[in-house]
Amino acid sequence: MSEAGIEAVTQALLQARRSGLPADAAPLADALPDANAAYAVQHRVAQALGWFGDGAPRHWKSGGPGRSQPLTHAPLPAAGVWASPGDASRWPMHHRLVESEIALRLGREVDAELARTLDMDGAAALVDAMAVSIEIVDSRWQQGLAAPALLRLADLASHAALVLGEWQPFERRDWAAQRGRLGIGEQPVLAFRGSHSCGDPAWVLADWLRHATARHGRLSAGTVVTTGTWAGAPPAAPGDKVLLAFDGMGQAVTHF
Repeated sequence: MSEAGIEAVTQALLQARRSGLPADAAPLADALPDANAAYAVQHRVAQALGWFGDGAPRHWKSGGPGRSQPLTHAPLPAAGVWASPGDASRWPMHHRLVESEIALRLGREVDAELARTLDMDGAAALVDAMAVSIEIVDSRWQQGLAAPALLRLADLASHAALVLGEWQPFERRDWAAQRGRLGIGEQPVLAFRGSHSCGDPAWVLADWLRHATARHGRLSAGTVVTTGTWAGAPPAAPGDKVLLAFDGMGQAVTHF
């Protein structure tokens, strides 16, 4: 792992967060050799900003482009996690991209020993609740989502904020038939069906739990992970109202 590269990316992201000005990714394009280096940056930024104290993060994002591709994970600072309706109008952002997601909540504590044994079904059995969730995507890089993938992963996988709808008991559903609708301001409503990239939000759980417990030892009951977009990441503008609904699961709302 490149210590100099990790530290350079860490300092660039800290400066971007403290100043409110995005950093230039170009000079750092090859600074991180792999995902482990990007996760090291996540950890150092979180430590420097005091996001999680001595405990494990209580909110995470996890996902990937498909079951055959590596998943990625990021811990989310609690200050940007809101119950619906969320108010993002005063939140510092350069871009306002909206992901349509489902969040899952652990019903019990999970440690690294248990996490190592889990498959998808075993991990899903640890979940007690689910909620419609809007993830707001942004970047601390001038290049936005065109920045190199490892730099985006280091930047909390381009996370800005998370809005959680009302929790309801978790159930395994026919996700291939699951319908949803995303409305952003005056844009035409975007309808989708069965479009989660991994086919099932629970697909991410086992990998996420192994990742998180390897770094933090254990996750407490009530820890939340949002599980990837069903409808890309369309843009919103200041003043827009965003309404995301999943049939049979409820809705989440935020305002820019």
